[in-house]
Amino acid sequence: MEIKSRFDHFNINVTDLERSIAFYDKALGLKEVGRKQASDGSFTLIYLGDGQTPFRLELTWLRDHTQAYELGENESHLCMRVAGDYDDVREYHRAMGCICYENPDMGLYFINDPDDYWIEILPIN
Repeated sequence: MEIKSRFDHFNINVTDLERSIAFYDKALGLKEVGRKQASDGSFTLIYLGDGQTPFRLELTWLRDHTQAYELGENESHLCMRVAGDYDDVREYHRAMGCICYENPDMGLYFINDPDDYWIEILPIN
């Protein structure tokens, strides 16, 4: 059997939902495209989209999880390609104070969100 699939969404857990929504909007232009909330208030799911592809980033907030998330060695990451002048975008992220790693030889850098998830930033080719 050959399985055919397509990407739908990627989930990350966040400690402060509103702060994370604001960060992803400001840093990457991602907007809320869906929301699910438990009837008992125990969790909220927010789906963010780029307005160009069907792929969504799911932010999960859990009421009873109040401590920071343990991210291990932080080797997994989301990657976003940005339009426009790549150097201008990098300077914008630098001014936001969210660049956490740069590799000029490879032509890439990473930003980190409020929960310290890393996001690789590449230009659109």
